[in-house]
Amino acid sequence: MSAFAIVVLAAGKGVRMKSVRPKVLHAIGGQPMLGHVLATAKTLKADRIVVVAAADAEGVAQLAASAGAASAVQKEQLGTGDAVRAAESTLRNFSGNVLVLFGDAPLVTAQTLRKLIARLDGADIVALGFRPADATGYGRMVTKGGTLERIVEHKDASEEERRIGLCFAGPMAGKAATLFELLKTIDTRNAQGEYYLTDLVAAAGKRGLRCGFAEAATEEMLGVNSRADLATAEAAFQERRRRELMDAGVTFIDPATVYLSADTVIESDATVGPFVVFGPNVTVRKGAEIRAFCHIEGAEVGAGAIVGPFARLRPGAVLEEGVHIGNFVEVKNSRIEKGAKANHLAYLGDTRVGAKANIGAGTITCNYDGFQKTKTDIGKDVFVGSNATLVAPVKIGDGAYVAAGSVVTDDIEADAMAFGRARQENKKGRAKEFRAQKSKDKAKT
Repeated sequence: MSAFAIVVLAAGKGVRMKSVRPKVLHAIGGQPMLGHVLATAKTLKADRIVVVAAADAEGVAQLAASAGAASAVQKEQLGTGDAVRAAESTLRNFSGNVLVLFGDAPLVTAQTLRKLIARLDGADIVALGFRPADATGYGRMVTKGGTLERIVEHKDASEEERRIGLCFAGPMAGKAATLFELLKTIDTRNAQGEYYLTDLVAAAGKRGLRCGFAEAATEEMLGVNSRADLATAEAAFQERRRRELMDAGVTFIDPATVYLSADTVIESDATVGPFVVFGPNVTVRKGAEIRAFCHIEGAEVGAGAIVGPFARLRPGAVLEEGVHIGNFVEVKNSRIEKGAKANHLAYLGDTRVGAKANIGAGTITCNYDGFQKTKTDIGKDVFVGSNATLVAPVKIGDGAYVAAGSVVTDDIEADAMAFGRARQENKKGRAKEFRAQKSKDKAKT
């Protein structure tokens, strides 16, 4: 593929979103829509990527920079043609092809865009189309044979043109010099008083240039202009990602109830139960089982591990091979080593749990004193009895036992047994006397 640049239009205000946040920074699968588009752009191995942002959209420029893209500013909202023109100075002296993408269309795939770019072989300008069930609001692509003659915006289209099913999806490509030269020829004589990118096609035709087109699947071209659109795009993304993972060997017991992030990694032969939420930065290794109603973010689950039901893994949680984390157990910033178990009702924060250790029900690590967080180190083959409180910083040696109900504030050496609780005292008959006294007190009131 010859040299090419990508221009991503991301300056839209998103008025219908009713938000102070720029539209393209609203998330799909836990990742800003612009992040999805930039990830696809990087997959295409473009020589240059330029994001066109509004003057006051600092967050957009920051996201672009984090992805290795340059930024250009559209000073006024004068339409898509003006937005592309804003990138011209950034691409000065670039002689390859330019692909224009939209930051609010996060589901377009690299495969589709490669197909569009390939159509430049024999054409000067190419545009991507699709066939939505409801074409209201979309520009219509007027074609003849294999040639694209013009694109008519919905507001400017005649009744006959509005009956055309092929609609403009947004992406467009052409040689840099051709695109920017044609942009100088378009005007704002249209229903919205803007510079339309779509007018490039008619402008190219007037100069005897050839315009081509490619078609995309409708689900790829879902644009987002409102919160309802955002929800529709989220649902489409989730369905696509679940299908990809199932095709790769992952079992979902009830796929529609599982929420995935854009960067979720689940390896083959893993099983995911109903109503599981994967936040950002999660990896699940081969053969692991995530049972129902778990919430996992920033965590790694080792091969053959079992998590849940009703477990929570927070950022920094690392479960090694064969670990069991059961119901109502929370793990944060902790490494649980091979074969260790915490089967119910526990909190493990800033902790190392050694191989094959057993953490009893109700155990908590007290890792925060109101000012700083400190570590708990639990050795291999340790048994921690139910309802134990481990006050960090503390170290429990290999093979040690902690008696149920203990409050552990000092280190425990290997193979020792620790009792950190008050001695029980029974007072014969005292309960009967207590009830009698309380009954009398109550009768007086």
